[in-house]
Amino acid sequence: MSEAEPVPASAPEAAAAAVLDALNATDSNGTEALNATAKFVATPEGTALAYGSLVLMALLPIFFGALRSVTCSKAKNASDMPETITSRDAARFPIIASCTLFGLYLFFKVFSQEYINLLLSVYFFGLGVLALSHTMSPLMSRIFPDSFPNKQYQLLFTQGSGESKEEIVNYEFDTKNLVCLLISTVVGVWYLLKKHWIANNLFGLAFALNGVELLHLNNVSTGCILLGGLFVYDVFWVFGTNVMVTVAKSFEAPIKLVFPQDLLERGLEASNFAMLGLGDIVIPGIFIALLLRFDVSLKKNSRTYFYSSFLAYIFGLGLTIFVMHTFKHAQPALLYLVPACVGFPVVVALFKGELTEMFRYEETPPEEEGAKEDSSDKKDQ
Repeated sequence: MSEAEPVPASAPEAAAAAVLDALNATDSNGTEALNATAKFVATPEGTALAYGSLVLMALLPIFFGALRSVTCSKAKNASDMPETITSRDAARFPIIASCTLFGLYLFFKVFSQEYINLLLSVYFFGLGVLALSHTMSPLMSRIFPDSFPNKQYQLLFTQGSGESKEEIVNYEFDTKNLVCLLISTVVGVWYLLKKHWIANNLFGLAFALNGVELLHLNNVSTGCILLGGLFVYDVFWVFGTNVMVTVAKSFEAPIKLVFPQDLLERGLEASNFAMLGLGDIVIPGIFIALLLRFDVSLKKNSRTYFYSSFLAYIFGLGLTIFVMHTFKHAQPALLYLVPACVGFPVVVALFKGELTEMFRYEETPPEEEGAKEDSSDKKDQ
């Protein structure tokens, strides 16, 4: 979370893992560690509205992304299958994120900030259009009537011929998907031309929801490794160096949610934003989504671990805002979110006597599960 800071107003699925790298490269929270000495002094009403809106926007992608992750974990279509994070991936991720962050720092020191941000804008335009289109797709399916002429299409690229032919791209879509893509492209053009904070937030929410939905931890131990590593990463780069602050000031991309503290005074043209990095949403969010899938696996028609971790997230985020507002200094949000999101469910599991069962829970990737079903069918035959 950050202190009020002037941010220049001019300023999905296809690569879910790459998006998460980008989020943490500019830091899950470091985007907020910008400037505690901003000249703009927010009113109490403006501050409350900004932080309340950020908390609400953070909760939406976690809640709905977690629900969609349950359906995603059962997907048979290759294009809808999640990216599974293993313990090895989790252990390496803070190192990769640190190298990426420092690399961006050097890039901004050596090359022109204007050209780098132009390249990043084009890159995130493409990713944002795909992410927003994927996010809107289920909603469009409900809005359009059954009588709507929904034609099916398939984009297929192959290599070779005959028996050696292999698929490079095999993407199936329909007319509703095309409508989503058109709407998302309009938002993307708006973002490119105006860099308006609403367009930024639409892309940011789509990135966050897709991250929670499509990035799956294979077990609770992996989640603890990932959150623990990024806990250290977050604290070190925020408190230990100015690298994250420098990158955050220079980086123009929809990898953070923003809300103006001067909205009441200036309306939609407001430009003094409070911010929350998407990593502060996605990193705890994929752990919360894992606990929801664990709840489903118990088949007890209960969502105890999901709700306990969700409430823990609210508590941790609220504590971050309180400490930041009290000490007037930006805080690494994962410093508070990680202990809360891990600690609360563990206490609940201890109380219910299900701690061992929680840590034994192993999520099988859809392709492996399908292979097991095929092999069992062959044995039966």
